[in-house]
Amino acid sequence: MPFLKIFSLLFIFFLTGCSDAPKLTRLQQHDVILAFGDSLTQGVGVSKQYSYPSVLETLSGVKVINAGISGETTSEGLNRFADVIEQHAPAIVILLEGGNDILQNKSLDETQANLNHMIDIAKSYGVEVVLIGVPQKSLFSSSAPLYQALADKHQIVFEPTLIAKLMKKPSMKSDYIHFNRAGYETMAESIHQLLKDNGAL
Repeated sequence: MPFLKIFSLLFIFFLTGCSDAPKLTRLQQHDVILAFGDSLTQGVGVSKQYSYPSVLETLSGVKVINAGISGETTSEGLNRFADVIEQHAPAIVILLEGGNDILQNKSLDETQANLNHMIDIAKSYGVEVVLIGVPQKSLFSSSAPLYQALADKHQIVFEPTLIAKLMKKPSMKSDYIHFNRAGYETMAESIHQLLKDNGAL
């Protein structure tokens, strides 16, 4: 029947369209996740065992390397990025940087260029990227537009609202910028779910 044929074609088209969404390769037990970033990755405000990479490792059952350096800008991160990739040979890098650039009023064009270069480096090593957006200095900001632009350009998995939502909750923070144990646990749980939703776990 014509109606069934049209319905079938539309269903196939819908499935094809959905397959264009960014997905991650399923991690194996021996694979490594690299958490790369600044103080929010390092876990300033809590002891190391409660940093988001440590909690994520427990949740996922996959080794997670904490490569966070407090106070780091994207230009500083770019300088060490390739070396860290080579050292740990990760399957996935969770990239969370740019907050210090924004706090220091650095050029957002330069910030975007630095992050773009990092993503290019990761891809050149065959490493998949999960990008976490950082908000601008605004109460209502979700993440700076440059993060969405990078996610669209590279077609990578992107979380735009997590950091902004946590920043707006005093109960999740140890100080003006950093999270407490509950905040980092929520962060790890959200990233764990993001990895699951996109097929990595």
